[in-house]
Amino acid sequence: MSETVPAPVPGGAVPPRRVLVTGASGGVGAAVAHAFARLGDRVALHYSANPDRAERVRADLPGDGHIVVGADLADPAAIARLVEDSVSGLGGIDVLVNNAAAPTPSHPPADTSYADWVDTWQRVVSINLLGTANLTHQVAARMIAQGTGGRIVNIGSRGAFRGEPDHPAYGASKAGLHSLGQSLAVALAPHGIAVTSVAPGFVDTDRVANRLTGEQGQVIRAQSPFDRVAVPEEIAAAVVYLASGEALWASGAILDLNGASYLRA
Repeated sequence: MSETVPAPVPGGAVPPRRVLVTGASGGVGAAVAHAFARLGDRVALHYSANPDRAERVRADLPGDGHIVVGADLADPAAIARLVEDSVSGLGGIDVLVNNAAAPTPSHPPADTSYADWVDTWQRVVSINLLGTANLTHQVAARMIAQGTGGRIVNIGSRGAFRGEPDHPAYGASKAGLHSLGQSLAVALAPHGIAVTSVAPGFVDTDRVANRLTGEQGQVIRAQSPFDRVAVPEEIAAAVVYLASGEALWASGAILDLNGASYLRA
């Protein structure tokens, strides 16, 4: 089976990869889309609720052939349409980056009503874990049919390991995502598909910018001995490597990207 290194075309050039990035309308997802586009790849930028923002990201990407695709990842039927639209627009899928995650309000168990607790868990797990599992199933089927292998990179979290007392649904969903990635790494290897995950710490994005102000921001930055948090481009650089032809042997790995803010055995 191919190791998913695109075959050279006449003249020695390597054809662009076809890359689907979920949650690509901002933050880490947008940085990942830019990183692949700078390499000459064609990107399908997924959004869940803000098509205008996704279109602005697409318009800013270098190169051409990029598309915008929308879907609620909590809806299995919408996921099937998302894959169809991505394949139609790109001509196939060589790389899937599972970046999308549900907004997660604080829900510590002692201070959260049962109704809010149930609602938060159902929404977070339906997108972060079940939605990712369903999308990966559909994309893997396309990769297998193409017969050229593929790369799947999941954006997890250090919270899967250290715990998230104020956001337990988020931490649990990311732990499940890491486990899913390792299971699929074994299951899909015979088809030349490598599956990896990254586990970022705190990343400076628009969604969490308010938490980096004042004393709270100082506490968050001090979690790392570098006294700062990550920027999205640092996560994107790791994703690009894990999606490369050279990274086949990393399949099954979970790469910590937290600036030594949390060290696990």
